Amino acid sequence: MQIDLEPVGAGNWRACAALTVRPEQREFVSDVAYSLCLCHYGGLWHPLAVTVGGQVAGFCMWAVDDDRSRWIGGIVVDRSRQRQGIGRALVLALRDRLAAEPGTPDVALSYSPRNTAARALYLSLGFAETGETEGDEVVARWSVSRAA
Repeated sequence: MQIDLEPVGAGNWRACAALTVRPEQREFVSDVAYSLCLCHYGGLWHPLAVTVGGQVAGFCMWAVDDDRSRWIGGIVVDRSRQRQGIGRALVLALRDRLAAEPGTPDVALSYSPRNTAARALYLSLGFAETGETEGDEVVARWSVSRAA
């Protein structure tokens, strides 16, 4: 699956905010509009539109922690575009992009322990649960040195 990660801006924020997930996924993801506000006003997260063939199909955001770890968050693939490999391609592309930044020890993300689909995806991509938690979510990290 060929995807592109593009900055969210004036030309695509509405398409990002309009993304929806299936009803059974709503408990696991924030609305993209909330994530966009967090990015704009929180001073930590950076939003990206996930495009396929020039059309917005998803959303994600990333941040740098105090220990220089890069974090992936806010992953949403529109319900009409799920089960096409977009989520897998997105996580791989963003993981590799963030890991390439000098001084990055690892790439981290978190998810609800009840979100078995997300857990299976992240573990299949080499993320390992660390025993850490972020609120009520499980933290998993992909080590740059282990992958080298």
